[in-house]
Amino acid sequence: MKLVNIHGPDDVRVDTVPEPSAGPNDVIVKVSACGVCGSDLTFIKLGGTGVPGVGASPMPLGHEAAGVVTEVGRHVKGFTQGMRVIVNPMATPHVIGNGGTEGAFTDYLLVRDAVLNEGLWEVPEGMPLHIAALTEPLGVARHGVNRANPQPDSKCVVFGVGPIGLGAVLWLKRRGVKSIVAVDVSEHRLRAAERLGATQTLVVGRQNLFETLGQLHGAGRSVMGPAVGTDIFFDFAGSPQVVADAIDMAKQGAKLLMVAIHPLPETIDFTKVVVKELSILGSCGYPHEYPEVIADPRGLGAEAEALISHRFEFDRFHEALATARSSSSTKVMIEFS
Repeated sequence: MKLVNIHGPDDVRVDTVPEPSAGPNDVIVKVSACGVCGSDLTFIKLGGTGVPGVGASPMPLGHEAAGVVTEVGRHVKGFTQGMRVIVNPMATPHVIGNGGTEGAFTDYLLVRDAVLNEGLWEVPEGMPLHIAALTEPLGVARHGVNRANPQPDSKCVVFGVGPIGLGAVLWLKRRGVKSIVAVDVSEHRLRAAERLGATQTLVVGRQNLFETLGQLHGAGRSVMGPAVGTDIFFDFAGSPQVVADAIDMAKQGAKLLMVAIHPLPETIDFTKVVVKELSILGSCGYPHEYPEVIADPRGLGAEAEALISHRFEFDRFHEALATARSSSSTKVMIEFS
């Protein structure tokens, strides 16, 4: 079968490897769809996890996956052949696609020590598998929104509307938030944000951000000078400028929710943080959000479809990677015959 492995910095290959077989506690999943994540692109650039001594070598890639169970170990409970399942990579013993010995850009995925409603979740009836594969990125976005806890009257700005930022727009809209401003360099992604519920969109560099947010959200009160009325700034961009701008513009008591990874240390003006009484919150993964996403009574459907800009067959994997690196894409989905 085929399996995508990272062999070194910017050296990613589609290798031919033996098909796995299930041990007594394992499940084999025939992968149907797996999304390309921003972390996949980072791992490729770094040649692995980026942490010395951490991660398999070569490192299998891919973690946003859904598929069909084809083999069940004799000690495993709750699974049957033909069951449609979603992978929760961070709840698997070998953190699938994130440095472990398995990755989901493959024909058949070995899930070791499989437990239902932990490492694997059943796909709701009627949900297409390429939509089910969005559960992982939508879980990341939902956890960020849950951490910020916006109310319907909260004035929100989402910096960076790649797949995770777009997911945040979706969840903010479903919470009933009435003012959602999306900010990005890509007009293509901003159009997707509008389809998902952004009430205004701003292209980076075209408008004065402070003035425009002041017009949209009103003036805010700050003991350190002019401020905007934004209640919550969401950082899905990972840019030092975003953090600096948010702190500069913030009113008294505003929140800054950070989801994007900042690869290098940055300087923060903590005097402004203290005097303005800002709340800076971190958000990582989806510790409780998988069941929330899967069981959302409104389903994912057409809104989730708007997240996917491109769909490629597995034999076009390198073309799919090139597309995922482009600002003209949102979520790139790999599908398996």
